Amino acid sequence: MRRWLSALALAGTATVVLGGCVQPQRADGDLIDDWPALPAPRLFMPAPDACLPRLTAVVPAGTYETVDCARSHLAEAVHVGTFGPAAGGTRPEPGSAALRTARAECDQRAREVIGGDWHSARLNLNIALPPVTAWVAGARWYRCDLSETDSVDSTRAINRVGSLRGSMVGDNSLVHRCFDPKLIGNNLNYMAPVLCTEPHRAEFVGVYVERDLSWVQFTKASQQVHRRCMALIAAFANVPNNSDLPYRAGSIFYPPSRREWEEGDRGVRCFLWSDDRRLTRSMRGVGPQGLPAI
Repeated sequence: MRRWLSALALAGTATVVLGGCVQPQRADGDLIDDWPALPAPRLFMPAPDACLPRLTAVVPAGTYETVDCARSHLAEAVHVGTFGPAAGGTRPEPGSAALRTARAECDQRAREVIGGDWHSARLNLNIALPPVTAWVAGARWYRCDLSETDSVDSTRAINRVGSLRGSMVGDNSLVHRCFDPKLIGNNLNYMAPVLCTEPHRAEFVGVYVERDLSWVQFTKASQQVHRRCMALIAAFANVPNNSDLPYRAGSIFYPPSRREWEEGDRGVRCFLWSDDRRLTRSMRGVGPQGLPAI
């Protein structure tokens, strides 16, 4: 607006000074058609395939930064999606249908990028959103970030070098295998990873998705969760899922956090637990003779 008014004032001055010598040009009556239209403002959107020096839940444009994946970094963006009309006028919060839909898309894209289920490895999936001010201005994106963790007991991201792309294909140290659980009394303290050829009492067998329970219901359904994990153990070890199964093995399970659950992550990690004997090989496909009832 200021630029247009200055131009108009200067045009009037020129008419007064030169009026006695030169026939003034007649104005066309349109005071703005001689100025090019300003480009429409572009909202910031993060890159969909980039490594990141930090892991954040909110991504302001002013502090946005990426790094070469060959250098040390804390996370990797595997997808940037867009919220649909269901997101409404306020930024989605945990528990909202819009965020659950976004989380499901992130989960699928992460599996495509790494070649498998990230729950089966020392990996964690986070969703990053635009700041509230950017949301009000019209930003509707969400970013899906994968990060490496130091253990199955922690979701704390650690620095790594190299892209996670294809990391679940073939033999990889990120994948959960065998563990020697450390107990304090009857309570599990942490799971120490070991080679399956070393003495151990636990082995990762798979993930099941709990779609039917709320978080509060889930916290009160440990026996139901145990039965779901025992079914995975039976299939993993190739033993009957019958009344003898509890005499062959028990279960350990790791659910998502409450926040992750309410965002839509319902993947429960299940582990075979051998209370009465130490194992010195993987129990995958061993059959009743390899995992006898005792």
